[in-house]
Amino acid sequence: MSERLLAVITGASSGIGAAFARKLAARGYDLLLISRREERLRSLADEIAGLYHVAARPMAADLTSDADCERVAETVRGANNLGLLVNNAGFGSLGYFWATDIAGQDRMHRLHVLATLRLTHAALVNLLPKRSGGIINVSSLAAFGQTPQSVSYSATKSWMNSFTEGLALELAANDSPVKVQALCPGFTLTEFHDTLGMERGPIPRPLWMTADFVVEQSLRSFDRGKLFVVPGWRYKLLLGLIKVLPASLMRQASVAGVRRFRKRRDK
Repeated sequence: MSERLLAVITGASSGIGAAFARKLAARGYDLLLISRREERLRSLADEIAGLYHVAARPMAADLTSDADCERVAETVRGANNLGLLVNNAGFGSLGYFWATDIAGQDRMHRLHVLATLRLTHAALVNLLPKRSGGIINVSSLAAFGQTPQSVSYSATKSWMNSFTEGLALELAANDSPVKVQALCPGFTLTEFHDTLGMERGPIPRPLWMTADFVVEQSLRSFDRGKLFVVPGWRYKLLLGLIKVLPASLMRQASVAGVRRFRKRRDK
């Protein structure tokens, strides 16, 4: 019996990461689940192993730590059965940049940029000689336009999109079948927005997607080799508008939206 492929998922303890874990286990992948929250990881790993009869290993790590990030990268480089890396770990922040905690901004860049960079390199060193497998970088619709009060988040996700596209070009230039994807969801029902203290009420209900839906769209598109994935027809339409409308108009709309939000909050 051949060895099952391994999927490594960061930010796996909840939300989109946990949805990836369940969907990939259902596809027959063994799992290496990465998160800071060891207790929740162990619970998820036990649940998945029992339901899908695959190996699910929890690995507690803080990817903003150089030592922890290198420990995970070394594991990825050395995994003989590596088939997929999902760079999902991330967080957001709300507030004008100059008023935020700079240490928190530093952690965001370490997680979204440096950890993605290091783990992707480790995965490619592993996958390229095998000429199989791939990497999914969980980005955001926010990558396609700057968002006031969330400038570092938008900037790091924009970097992630550019990085993933550049990798796709390099892989194509070398006739490599290894695939990469930038997954760019809009509002998704996870703990992400709760952690920000962001109320869901002002956002129209049809704009919210489930993590399961987002992951289904990602994996179907990954099978077809699609580079950029924007789940949901409403967000595809929105992205189309962003691309055709003048950039100056989009900037004005973004500023006006933040002002409306501030007025509503201050009432």
